[in-house]
Amino acid sequence: MAVTAVVDRQEEVLTEEALAFLSELHRRFTPRRDELLAARADRRAEIARTGTLDFLPETAHIRDGDWQVAPAPEALLDRRVEITGPTDRKMTVNALNSGARVWLADFEDASSPTWANVIGGQLSLADAHRRRIDFTDERGKRYALKPEEELATVVARPRGWHLDERHLVLDGRPVPGALVDFGLYFFHNAALLLELGKGPYFYLPKLESHREARLWDDVFTFAEEYIGIDHGSIRATVLIETITAAFEMEEILYELRAHASGLNAGRWDYLFSLIKNFRDAGPAFVLPDRNAVTMTAPFMRAYTELLVRTCHKRGAHAIGGMAAFIPAKDADANALAFEKVKSDKDREAADGFDGSWVAHPGLVPVARESFDAVLGERPHQKDRLREDVRVTAAELLDVGSLTARPTEAGVRNAVQVGTRYLQSWLAGRGAVAVFHLMEDVATAEISRSQLWQWIDAGVELADGQKVTRDWVRRIAADELLAIRDEVGEDAFAADGWQRAFDLLLRIALDETYIDFLTLPAYELLEQPTK
Repeated sequence: MAVTAVVDRQEEVLTEEALAFLSELHRRFTPRRDELLAARADRRAEIARTGTLDFLPETAHIRDGDWQVAPAPEALLDRRVEITGPTDRKMTVNALNSGARVWLADFEDASSPTWANVIGGQLSLADAHRRRIDFTDERGKRYALKPEEELATVVARPRGWHLDERHLVLDGRPVPGALVDFGLYFFHNAALLLELGKGPYFYLPKLESHREARLWDDVFTFAEEYIGIDHGSIRATVLIETITAAFEMEEILYELRAHASGLNAGRWDYLFSLIKNFRDAGPAFVLPDRNAVTMTAPFMRAYTELLVRTCHKRGAHAIGGMAAFIPAKDADANALAFEKVKSDKDREAADGFDGSWVAHPGLVPVARESFDAVLGERPHQKDRLREDVRVTAAELLDVGSLTARPTEAGVRNAVQVGTRYLQSWLAGRGAVAVFHLMEDVATAEISRSQLWQWIDAGVELADGQKVTRDWVRRIAADELLAIRDEVGEDAFAADGWQRAFDLLLRIALDETYIDFLTLPAYELLEQPTK
């Protein structure tokens, strides 16, 4: 396997044995990955032709069958609060020490996949599991792990199936990033984690079908056999963050049943997937400003309640969505934001979720209080089967029931947030504070997708203004000028703001919709700013 870049300590990660394992994964599973990516395109074409989706008739026997996923291991029994974030050393220590039960150690949407981040993240996790991650930063602040029993359980999230890792090439092809992230973390840590009473645990992002879950299950089975650990040692929680996966929740759990741990509700990617798949379906699928689509919208309630019902029916954990708020110095603003977070987590706990996500350690106590009030000393509430829930295909797709409409403020916010996020991502930072919220790639995806959808659908705003490419360009130019005034001429030129803005407009205004913005963005990553 050819390694095309070098960063500090990478020889500790890219050992001969680890590269041999990656080579086996690549040769065995990349061809099937390629077939499944092609199947995604075929399914998208079918949605464009029919304008709808439905539960699969050919898998009705699975939905009607009597089966359960494997019992949760001790380390994943109680997941009432999970914190998410990238795998740099500072976040690793802070997340593990946060008081959350689980840390989603993110190689995906919260990580910009520079080679330094890919290798550095693996080193952070390996060092943390071996308690050799203590360090002092440039300001003299000391970071050290708490006692083992107080640390969050690590659940690593590899990249999605669609992304390649260009720095590792075999047989003339880059290795899929998913296999790189999974393979290196598993190979170096699985046996040690089992000795520590935990295990190799993963979050699986952006699955679009149960066939993609089956591929992961085969990867897991092979990996367990390769290093000689028990079948089912690996546990996976699947993010239901695509509209197609929402119609296959039970099938996804079934395919992974020996390795399944639960499902999670991912909000922004779910909305992004709705737009992507139904972009030809007309006004009924036009979403309003992203912040106007709350989790109480009927089609979002249908999605989350079906997720809880599905998980508990099959003995799996149901994990709620993200609280992205970042505490600020303004006490009044904090109080208002904390109240919104509390309301959101209260709703999730009352609906039957077994846990939920936060993006900042300061929110761990808020989320924990909501779930403590419902769970008490119980580790979860999987006994709440939610048999009252009956969700139809029409309810999952009922975007047209929203009364809010797109606004000029929404257009401006999409440009501002998209530009700010991409500027940081291209500079190697994937978790970005924007307007007091911790944002990741899903933020930029929904921002550029909404701009594309509003233009393509010829949306007319309340004041009669039609959303066109030329009008969005003028609005965007105003917003870029505001950013230039804010950061100053020197920083604007040096820090890649124009490049980020140009990328956002290219993918938002192009007549052809690009499936994932990270594909063209990756081509710009680690290139000098011009």
